[in-house]
Amino acid sequence: SASEARPVREALQDAIAKNRLKKKVGLKLTGCHGFCEHGPLVVVSPEGICYERVKPEDAAEIIEKTVLEHEVIERLLYEDPNTSEKVQLEKDIPFYSRQTRVLLAGNMLVDSTTIGDYIAIGGYEALTKVLTGMSPEDVISEVAKSGLRGRGGAGFSTATKWEACRQTPGSYKYLICNADEGDPGAYMDRSVLEGNPHSVLEGLLIGAYAIGAQRAYVYVRAEYPLAIEHLGIAIEQARERGLLGVDILGTGFDFDVSISRGAGAFVCGEETALMASIEGRRGMPRLRPPHPTESGLWGRPTTINNVETWASVPIIVRKGGDEYARIGTKRGKGTKIFSLVGKINNTGLVEVPMGITLREIIEDIGGGIPDGKRFKAVQTGGPSGGCIPEEHLDLPVDYESLSEVGSIMGSGGMIVMDETTCMVDVAHYFLSFTQEESCGKCTPCRVGTRQMVNILERIKRGDGTPEDLKQLEELAHTVKLTSLCGLGQTAPNPVLTTLRYFHDEYEAHVNEGRCPALA
Repeated sequence: SASEARPVREALQDAIAKNRLKKKVGLKLTGCHGFCEHGPLVVVSPEGICYERVKPEDAAEIIEKTVLEHEVIERLLYEDPNTSEKVQLEKDIPFYSRQTRVLLAGNMLVDSTTIGDYIAIGGYEALTKVLTGMSPEDVISEVAKSGLRGRGGAGFSTATKWEACRQTPGSYKYLICNADEGDPGAYMDRSVLEGNPHSVLEGLLIGAYAIGAQRAYVYVRAEYPLAIEHLGIAIEQARERGLLGVDILGTGFDFDVSISRGAGAFVCGEETALMASIEGRRGMPRLRPPHPTESGLWGRPTTINNVETWASVPIIVRKGGDEYARIGTKRGKGTKIFSLVGKINNTGLVEVPMGITLREIIEDIGGGIPDGKRFKAVQTGGPSGGCIPEEHLDLPVDYESLSEVGSIMGSGGMIVMDETTCMVDVAHYFLSFTQEESCGKCTPCRVGTRQMVNILERIKRGDGTPEDLKQLEELAHTVKLTSLCGLGQTAPNPVLTTLRYFHDEYEAHVNEGRCPALA
């Protein structure tokens, strides 16, 4: 809808009707294909011919020439900027051909409002396999073999979390799907929920069987109305098919799912704050232990994973944990979706194997930096992530490697900056965001981030001193070490990494009253 795909669909419908092709030509509005910079996309199947930046006035020509006369419309094809060659097939466009699409593959095939489309590509096969031939222990063992780690932040072992919740005594247990995607520029979870919501529901169903849970909540921010709408449709369709509710598929397994709308507080991405919000309280974190798997929602054992993690589960069960583990590295298995934005030619959603290098994502898939500018830094992990300079472009993207250079994987935001970006301004922007989003419960985050913002504002104005730089770094370390939750613990990352890798820019602001990036 952001790229006006619906008017294009309506124009195509009119052209199909005009040519009396309703019984011969099907039209499907799929989820986001990820190539945001070039939408709306129209893919003509079964050939896979891909037209980009399609307008409603192109619809008649597509139906009359490509569908009826089997002619390719050259002007609507993607043109490779490096070779100036036109690319006919979607799969051959470099943006797609260099990705490994596992989770996003369904987005390109199904109408998210039609359960039959999901079933046609193997949907709910994994659930049937689980309910008719696997024990809960078998399921957790398969997830353990896959090496799946949580895709929402720290990368904790999914199987370990599930097993801990399963072993906790309790007659009633909950699951939560964390879709509170608060990072500026991030829209991975939104696109999966909009484009393939049944994959998340199937993952929740399998997880519930393995853990022994009776109910799940999908916590989605209210700013995602289409995701909420499509998820609601999917839940109702699953209930109608006997896939949710009482005695699922006649196996005696009971489980249901509800949607909980978040109000957009960034801190509610933290597990305990999220649970407080679902319970109707102010979203504020609490000390751990006890962990949610021991005492979570309404004091009962609760397992929380994010959208990508739940959507990975049916694939693991269907293909086998060992097969899934073939993708990625020893420390990071499977794929990860990133929203690639900023000073980059190809903005959009990219799904890549764990362990791919930053250079491959930015240069090969992202197409490099526009307007002949030089790459300067990339921030991974959203506002809580660090800014990684050119010297680390060949760094493999996994949890440990990013941590070693001061950044995080986070939920998957990836913001690219060029030589005209002021790193002091970047640190100020992201720290201001996290400072405003702080719930205020703990003093280090509430007061410390405010003091850091004040120092950065002085430096930006040209009023900073060498003592300010020293104090800024000391405050950043203190806030990181002493804050209550992940928001405060990671908020200093943009400051610490820019001080570490771009200290000369801070010195130029302080000692010379100028910004080298704007010179």
